[in-house]
Amino acid sequence: MLRVENRSQSSEEEGIPVIFLLKCLLFSYIFTGVMLVILAFLLYKLNLGEKIVSAAIIVIYVAATLFGGFTTGRKMQNRRFLWGLLMGAAYFLVLAAVSFGVGKGDVHLGTSFLTTLVLCAGGGMLGGMLS
Repeated sequence: MLRVENRSQSSEEEGIPVIFLLKCLLFSYIFTGVMLVILAFLLYKLNLGEKIVSAAIIVIYVAATLFGGFTTGRKMQNRRFLWGLLMGAAYFLVLAAVSFGVGKGDVHLGTSFLTTLVLCAGGGMLGGMLS
């Protein structure tokens, strides 16, 4: 005879763990801040060129979203890549909101805007897949 068990899920497993996602996002931004301070120090000491600084900023964004996607994916048991993608997109949205707020309307929606979105979302998704 077949028995069907009715397992009740704990409150932690139900819904979206918003607090955990915000913590991962905060840690990603702390990582970004630390890396940007290190980059500023290197820029000051070594007189780095504009292309090197731009490439380093992109690497920092991707590394931060990879870290955020990885930690989010470790917590979630299924669809880790999707949670990582969500984390990368959330990182980009906060980044874009701050840029618009600080830029006072001078921010242009061009190819670099979309490229940054793809890099952040892709970094988060890759982090989720690697977790």
